[in-house]
Amino acid sequence: MASKIDQGVAFAGLPRFPEDIPTAPLLRLSLKKLAEQDEVEIRRLNTACEELGFFYLDLQDASPVSDILDDVDNLFQLGTELFELPLEEKKKYDLSGQKSYFGYKAQGAAVVDRQGNLDRNEFYNVSKDDIMGISETLPAPEIIKNNRKTLTSFIKSSHSMVTLILGLLNESLGLPQSTLTNIHRLGAVSGDQVRFVKAPPQPVDDRRTALGEHTDFGSVTILFNRLGGLQVLPPGADAEWVYVRPLPGHAIVNLGDAMVKFTNGLFRSNIHRVVSPPGEQAACTRYSLVYFSRPEDDVPLRRLDGSSRIPPLDEGVVEEDINSKDWIIRRALGRRVNVAGIDYEKSAGTEVLSRRLKV
Repeated sequence: MASKIDQGVAFAGLPRFPEDIPTAPLLRLSLKKLAEQDEVEIRRLNTACEELGFFYLDLQDASPVSDILDDVDNLFQLGTELFELPLEEKKKYDLSGQKSYFGYKAQGAAVVDRQGNLDRNEFYNVSKDDIMGISETLPAPEIIKNNRKTLTSFIKSSHSMVTLILGLLNESLGLPQSTLTNIHRLGAVSGDQVRFVKAPPQPVDDRRTALGEHTDFGSVTILFNRLGGLQVLPPGADAEWVYVRPLPGHAIVNLGDAMVKFTNGLFRSNIHRVVSPPGEQAACTRYSLVYFSRPEDDVPLRRLDGSSRIPPLDEGVVEEDINSKDWIIRRALGRRVNVAGIDYEKSAGTEVLSRRLKV
């Protein structure tokens, strides 16, 4: 019997995702089964990470981490109120001029392609280290300051999922115990962040890309959204962009380029973008909530030693000497229109660059 999700139940108050458009073939994994070390589910996790780098994670049957769904509801409401602040107030917290990717990014502050078209969404990035008291407290609107408790709870739950995923992948790779989790510690200095996103409806006659094609530059991304718009480009020369259908009670999880670096391409960081939602959803404002987990600041972005499954480097290849902090700054600010001295091409991501080389 089909589940309620399979029957296309919509998120409350929002139009249904259309049933007649192609969608990405993401595996649905159970957080509960992964936490119980279910061998079949762990094999499916590895398949997802090697073949597409994206998967659904069902949170509905996993306690206490499933309580994150309450935090998600509260933070979606927080995000709505946050972006309703006057533009001049929000711009006070644009820290990109200080080469920081935390704080506010206005619509049109970044380019989405080589033609110079501007993005069509707003971001607000909240530092994990700030909320957890690891680093200095950054300037922020009162609505952020007043919701630090909820942000702390969301960060802890999200990071526990990341830790579980990395621990299982570490074991599957045969790496020394805790190799991956020890470079993604909750209490260590890193570029981990919570991101609030708002994308208003696009003009009917100009529904182009809202966020350009890219790969994520961290390790693990945990995304919550309620409207379509996210698209992935599956591997293969003849592949076409397909939507990722949001599912109630699920997070959308994907790997970033750091995992490609660590495994020398064994794991996949798939190219994706954001466009106007499909069907009747196109008339709605699209909000998203994301947790980005990245390697600790001083971790070098290079192939890890100690696993027979990780392919060796090609003969003559010399890996770039760059740590996580510098890598993230280059990638996070590479498309901002007001930041000088950043390499646009190197902001694109590992898969974007490799696809270009094959053309």
